[in-house]
Amino acid sequence: MELTVGSIFDGKVTGIMKFGAFVSLPEGRSGLVHISEIAYSYVSDVNEYLKVGQEVKVKIIGIDETGRINLSIKKTQEPPTRPARRPAPQMNTRPAAPAQPASFEDKLKQFMQDSDNKLSGVRQFEKNSRRRGGGRSSYDDYDD
Repeated sequence: MELTVGSIFDGKVTGIMKFGAFVSLPEGRSGLVHISEIAYSYVSDVNEYLKVGQEVKVKIIGIDETGRINLSIKKTQEPPTRPARRPAPQMNTRPAAPAQPASFEDKLKQFMQDSDNKLSGVRQFEKNSRRRGGGRSSYDDYDD
């Protein structure tokens, strides 16, 4: 039985470290399952998932130039299904667009109202900043 990348084997956990677990493989070889390859969920402590002597199914995900074997337990399992994402709340407070296409005049009128609202907000902010002595506005450098 040849040990090649992509092969799946049954192995036995022979040692546990902070960073992962060592698993015995056929032909007297062993490999490392890194902590990130143990489960699809976050693993903070390997001991919560594996015990020495436990039988596990592993997949060879890499063999480096020195012959060290990198293993994965999670890649032998189906990934968990993700719950459907809820749509993000709408931050836009504008009223919904009318059902019929607006005329150019209506669009222009809406643009002018939006522009006036934004400018009045900027003016109010500058007025409050000056009142508090909150520094200079970029407009303070210019004289009318």
